[in-house]
Amino acid sequence: MATARWQGIDKVVVVGLGMTGLSVVKHIAQLPHPIQIKVIDTRAEPPGRDQLPDGVELHSGSWRIDWLLEADLVVTNPGIALATEQIQQVLQAGIPVVGDIELFAWLVDKPVIAITGSNGKSTVTDWTGQVAKAAGIKVAVGGNIGVPALDLLMQEADLYVLELSSFQLETTSTLAPVAAAFLNLSEDHMDRYQGMEDYRQAKLRIFDHAKSCIVNADDKQTYPSGDKNLVEFSLTEPTQYHLAVHSGVEYLCKGQQPICATQALSLVGRHNVANALVVLALLSEAGVDIEKGLSALKSYNGLTHRCQVVAHNQGVKWVNDSKATNVASTMAALAGLELAGKLYLLVGGVGKGADFSQLGPVLAPLDVQLCCFGQDGDQFMSLHPSAKRFDTMHEIIQWLAPQVHSGDMVLLSPACASFDQFDHFMARGDAFTELAQAYA
Repeated sequence: MATARWQGIDKVVVVGLGMTGLSVVKHIAQLPHPIQIKVIDTRAEPPGRDQLPDGVELHSGSWRIDWLLEADLVVTNPGIALATEQIQQVLQAGIPVVGDIELFAWLVDKPVIAITGSNGKSTVTDWTGQVAKAAGIKVAVGGNIGVPALDLLMQEADLYVLELSSFQLETTSTLAPVAAAFLNLSEDHMDRYQGMEDYRQAKLRIFDHAKSCIVNADDKQTYPSGDKNLVEFSLTEPTQYHLAVHSGVEYLCKGQQPICATQALSLVGRHNVANALVVLALLSEAGVDIEKGLSALKSYNGLTHRCQVVAHNQGVKWVNDSKATNVASTMAALAGLELAGKLYLLVGGVGKGADFSQLGPVLAPLDVQLCCFGQDGDQFMSLHPSAKRFDTMHEIIQWLAPQVHSGDMVLLSPACASFDQFDHFMARGDAFTELAQAYA
């Protein structure tokens, strides 16, 4: 489908290949008027190079500033900060720099639901998609989770549900969601941002053109400034989407209307009750009949790698929460726990400049064995007297497997990124799952 936004754009440079970069290249290659596409990836062997269409030039292993400065448009991967010296040169030359979500916004002609936040956004995105599907809507789900946004345009859909990271939002200017949610804000990516306010402002871009702005009344940092149509959710206050007790039973409510008993939800933990409220808010604001999707709201049992029980043998639960790549995610996992025995908590990896000290008071009252591993494992050692240092996850499992008893839980909730020892958090979670199933 042609779009006026592509007029005058004859040369595009895509920075960063991989799954997202490849989707950008393929998308541009099928536009009606021919565009010269070049790809730069600073990795020597970028993933996806063998899938590039004919005629697309690739430069790998370093930057090509000459290519960048000859471009009419630069499309950059979310993993590359706008503060990067070479990208700054492009911006100073007056050449527009966008990401794949902005290209998606140029073309999409159906309603979009968008979700951001430090924690829970993958769960809310997936859950929203499942409930919409159960309500009879043709829905396509992706973005920062699963399928790249541009690939979703190949699907026949009446509604798009996108998870958006702060990195993606930095290069997005015209996306106009029918409903957008900012779930919460906690410290993350401090290696990329100048501070929390810088990180917050990147997330708030999700509301720039949103019809309904769904904010967390329990976390005022999620509120945008200016005149916006705010829709609030809360676990503690009587907002548009909140909790109320009827006949001794706690319900998720839309205004005064009870929708679903919290005890009917399959997912455990108060953070998931909040997530359920957001799902209700997003779909209601998008005009979806929630009543038709209630069964899916109740039966949804979560994402792989997010508080997922991967083995349960002789009374010992092995839980994969590899998606906990920051402190707040790990704290949310711990807040939802009900333990009969001891907790063996696996933490560590790449800390991304985070402060882990707030975990100390959360761990203090627990019967816990803290198992620290990976590049920044040492940063956890002072948090609990039980802390023990290991090099790898395999070492930890070999050590603890002979001593666990009925009622114990082995929880991988690392509070860190995975790329010191794994390609991504999914690979780390898969490795833990294999070990759990072998040793359980």
